[in-house]
Amino acid sequence: MKRLFGFGRKRKGPPGGASPPCNPGAYELREKELGKLHRAAASGDVAQVRQALRKHGLDERDKAKRTPLHLACANGHSEVVSYLVENKCKLNLCDSDGRTPLMKVRDIGNLIVGKTFPLFLCCLQAVQGQQEECVAVLLAHGADPDLADAAGNTALHLAALAPNTSLAGQLLEHHALIDKYLYQMINCLSFLGCFRTPLMTAASGGKLNLIKLLLRYGADVSHKDINGWTAEDYAVIHGYSR
Repeated sequence: MKRLFGFGRKRKGPPGGASPPCNPGAYELREKELGKLHRAAASGDVAQVRQALRKHGLDERDKAKRTPLHLACANGHSEVVSYLVENKCKLNLCDSDGRTPLMKVRDIGNLIVGKTFPLFLCCLQAVQGQQEECVAVLLAHGADPDLADAAGNTALHLAALAPNTSLAGQLLEHHALIDKYLYQMINCLSFLGCFRTPLMTAASGGKLNLIKLLLRYGADVSHKDINGWTAEDYAVIHGYSR
């Protein structure tokens, strides 16, 4: 990474003794808390979704303010996503975490349907092409890639945590803001902005291919967060100085 960023070797520990920013939080739901429409969307059953829509609204919310599109995207069910989008569902509605369906395609949180398991395991069960198709459908129909969730994460920040660069590439091709800031509420009495960029997020995880992609699209390597850390600092702090 030293060659990529073009800087000299940095300090090994977090500047000022502060802790590195943490990942966005997760939320959980159980199957019994989901209605028929949301269960069908989460399971990828287009026929059941079509039937449930006779009695339920296209953008009906569950207890976490998620629409059927949120659940279909979270599980990588591109057929359900396409069906909902073609029937003019709303693309940019936010759930209780402030996340749009586009953000849920590659969320790092937990989704519980029937039994407890991490969302990334659910994503691994789906074909990668389906996930990419979900993103493609949403972006092609006008989903906003620059909306931020309650923690300040955009879809590009979350894509920077994914094991491949294809999703980030799609977002960048649709002109996602590459240096949109990440901030985080520390508590109800004080605010400490992290102002992390997607490049910093990628550097924190040592994602070399994604770093190259972000740099190719003009990511600012000199940008500093509120602690004065650059992307290279994040790489060194997390053990990716090479």
